[in-house]
Amino acid sequence: MKILSSISPVAVLVFLVSCSNQPTNSMFSDSLSSSNFFFSKSLLPYHAPAFDKIKDSGFKHAGEEGMKQKLSEIQQIADNPDSPTFENSMVNLGKTGQLLQRAQQVFNLLTGANTNPELQRLKETEAPKLAANDDAIYLNSKLFKRVETLYNQRAQLKLDDEFKRLLEYYYQKFELAGAKLSDADKDELKKLNQQGASMNAQFTNRLLRATKAGALTVSDSAELNGLPSGTKDAAAQKANADKLSGKWVISLQNTTQQPDLQFLSNRAMRQKLLEASWNRAEKKVSNDTRELIMQIAHIRAQRAQLLDFTNYAACKTQDQMAKTPDAVNQFLSKLVPAAKAKARMEAADIKALINKQTRENGQRFRDMILCRGNTEDLATMFLDFRGHDPEIKPMLENRGLKTN
Repeated sequence: MKILSSISPVAVLVFLVSCSNQPTNSMFSDSLSSSNFFFSKSLLPYHAPAFDKIKDSGFKHAGEEGMKQKLSEIQQIADNPDSPTFENSMVNLGKTGQLLQRAQQVFNLLTGANTNPELQRLKETEAPKLAANDDAIYLNSKLFKRVETLYNQRAQLKLDDEFKRLLEYYYQKFELAGAKLSDADKDELKKLNQQGASMNAQFTNRLLRATKAGALTVSDSAELNGLPSGTKDAAAQKANADKLSGKWVISLQNTTQQPDLQFLSNRAMRQKLLEASWNRAEKKVSNDTRELIMQIAHIRAQRAQLLDFTNYAACKTQDQMAKTPDAVNQFLSKLVPAAKAKARMEAADIKALINKQTRENGQRFRDMILCRGNTEDLATMFLDFRGHDPEIKPMLENRGLKTN
C-alpha cells in the first residue's frame, strides 16, 4: 500500500467523503430521505460535500439513522449462513455504514474547525451513542467468529499483501476492542466506553470554551510593542467585536506556546500571555478540566485492566509503530542528548541577550532619568522612559495586595 505523507485538509475531506460514496452491495439497499443532504451522494466533483446544503439540524437525524443502518448491515454479515470468505465478510464489512460515515466525517471536520454551540451540544449527546454503536459491532461474537476464522486461515487464502494487512488490521481491532472477553466483562467494557466517550466530548468542549474565555484583553498599546501591525490590527478588531473599543484582545491558540510570544518585547506582557494560555482550563469555573481529566484517566486505567494490559499506555501502543511503552521511552531517550545540547545553546543565547538588554536599559535609565535629575516633571520622565503613564496596580500587586 502506498501512503501519502502530505495532503491538504481539503484533499483529505474530498478523499474521505468520496470513499464513503462508492456503490453499495444490493444487500445494503436503503430507503433514503430527500430532505437530508447526507442521505444521497453529493453531485460535486469527487462527491465533495456541498456545505451550502448542509444544516446543523441534519446531523442528528443522519447520524442516528446511519447507526441503525450500519448495525442492520453488520447483522446481515454476522447472520450469513454461508461459510466466511474474504468477499462475504471483510469486503462487505468495509461497505457498511456509508450514511453514518458521510455524516460523521463532515461533522468531525466542522466541530474541529468551525463549530458552534448547537454542534457542541450534539457532540456530547451523541458521543456515548456512537461508542455503543461501535461496541455492538466489535463485541458481536458471531461477526468476530467470521473474522477470526479468516484470520486463522490467512496463510491458505492466498491474499495479496494489502488484503492480508487489512485482515490483520481488523482482527487486531476486534481483539483490542474486547471481542475475546466474557459476556460479563463485555458489559462492563461497554459502560466504560460510553462513559469515556461522553467525558472526552465534554473535555473537548470545555477546553474550547476555556480557550475562548482565556483571551487576553490589553488596554495599554505599549504592552504590544513588537507585535506586527497586522496582528495588532486584528486584536483591535477582535476587541471592537467584543464591544471593547480602544482596547486589544489577543485570542489564545490551541497550543501552550502562543505565536505572539516571539514578537512581544514587553516581558511582563509575555508572562501574562503565557500564563493565560497555560492556565486557561484551571480557573475553578465550569470550564475547568482538571477533575474531568482525572476521571478520564481512571476510566482508561480500568479499561486497560479489563483488557489484561498493565496500563493504558501498553494498551494504546499495541496497534502503533512502537508497539510498547518501553520502545517509546527508548526512542525518546535517544533524543535527550541532542535536545539538552540545543537547550544549552539557547540558554546561552538568552543569557547573552538579557545581559545586553540589561546594559542598554541601565544606560537608558542613566540618560533619561538620573542625568536629568529634577529638571523636568517626574511623570513626564517616566512616560519617556517606560512609554506609558505610571500605574499603581503593579506596585500594589508586588507588595502582595490584590487588585480588581
